[in-house]
Amino acid sequence: MQKVVGIFVFDDIEVLDFCGPFEVLSVTRLDESKRLESLSPFDVKLVAMTKDVIFTKGNMKIIPDFDFKTCPKLDILIVPGGMGTRKLMYDEKVLDFISQKAKEVELLTSVCTGSLILASAKLLDGVNATTHWKSLQRMEDEFKNVKVCKDKHYVEDGNIISSAGISAGIDMALYIVKRYFGENVSRATAKHMEYPYLEENKRRIEI
Repeated sequence: MQKVVGIFVFDDIEVLDFCGPFEVLSVTRLDESKRLESLSPFDVKLVAMTKDVIFTKGNMKIIPDFDFKTCPKLDILIVPGGMGTRKLMYDEKVLDFISQKAKEVELLTSVCTGSLILASAKLLDGVNATTHWKSLQRMEDEFKNVKVCKDKHYVEDGNIISSAGISAGIDMALYIVKRYFGENVSRATAKHMEYPYLEENKRRIEI
């Protein structure tokens, strides 16, 4: 049975924030020797407020698979970041949707400034979390109940995982693979992508 993954998409989303995890989870295989004849254990779908065309940062056009009303039951929810989060973190429809899904999913995750949406929905109160390095101070200032972690590339606290900025979503997604299916599968996925596996969970940059 595949794990159903919903990635929340919106206008002005940072492309790699959602494409990175999408790629990782969609190319994962439990048996690398049977890659061509097997499917990923993850079924990844794009979910938006409506099914209208989404214009990402840089004006890539994407079409969501589902809107809020038609979104199926999810096992994992990924909330990416980007400039669009500045408005959405105050949008009641978005906060209500994510809050409801947070009650249902096995794993609630964010990439980059997507964590600000989770924080705004009060889903990070008392939770260790991180975000893009440029937004760490904002998270500390605006969300006093969040335990902000500055040195980790991704942070796991219970069933909530948040990652640092942009490319960190790839490492977070590889950790999700490891969490569900073990390190060997995660490393094989990274090797297939020709992506350097994160040996130590520290930010890839100095801040």
